[in-house]
Amino acid sequence: MLLPKTNIEKKLTKTKLSRDISEKDRLKEVYLLFSNLDNELERIEENITTSIGTPNNNFNINLLDNSRIYHINDIKKICIDYRLRFLDAKYFKGEIPAEALSKIKNLEKEHDLKLKGFKIIAPSKLFKLEDKDDPLLFAPIGNGYHYLIHQWGNDLHPLRKMLMWPFKGMVNLAILVLILSFLATLLIPDGLFSKSNSTTEFLIINFFMFKCIASVVIFYGFALGKNFNPAIWNSKYFNS
Repeated sequence: MLLPKTNIEKKLTKTKLSRDISEKDRLKEVYLLFSNLDNELERIEENITTSIGTPNNNFNINLLDNSRIYHINDIKKICIDYRLRFLDAKYFKGEIPAEALSKIKNLEKEHDLKLKGFKIIAPSKLFKLEDKDDPLLFAPIGNGYHYLIHQWGNDLHPLRKMLMWPFKGMVNLAILVLILSFLATLLIPDGLFSKSNSTTEFLIINFFMFKCIASVVIFYGFALGKNFNPAIWNSKYFNS
């Protein structure tokens, strides 16, 4: 007599039914598990959106990834170079992705603490309205050091650093205006203002172009309340 083959699915179902737990209780357990997870993620998200600066979190230093630890001076330099801001997470108006919340939850479990004092590096617009650039979420460690938790969104434009170079200071901006005025002078046809094409005439036209472009730049700066990168990298005010 041949023995019947074993159907693993049937055996699994039989084992499940043999447990002293009803289907209703089983669903309740699953629901409770997900409910607790949702509550934890909601707490973390609320903690981020209401977070203000704090000196440190009591991380277990031995468990941290050294490559993700950054000093405030490094953060400041990057913010100035790329015209970004480094502010408390409560000023951030974009969405915090679920992956970032999950990483925070894992960090809290691993280090047995509740993280606070979150900070974010992002373009100015992301602290006012949604954009597509890449925010970076940090938690303070202490003594000016911050731990990078998560980065999301798209990378910055490859030319952003170069495009933001004029806004690093007055000297940079003046050099840009000089270059633009020189190029604008070269575009003026010969003999437009006089029959002779002397160096003196070129310098006079160049000076006139410099004043015109500088006036537009100054007007734009004052009208929109703009400021240089070193003054705004950690400023929470809109007109800066």
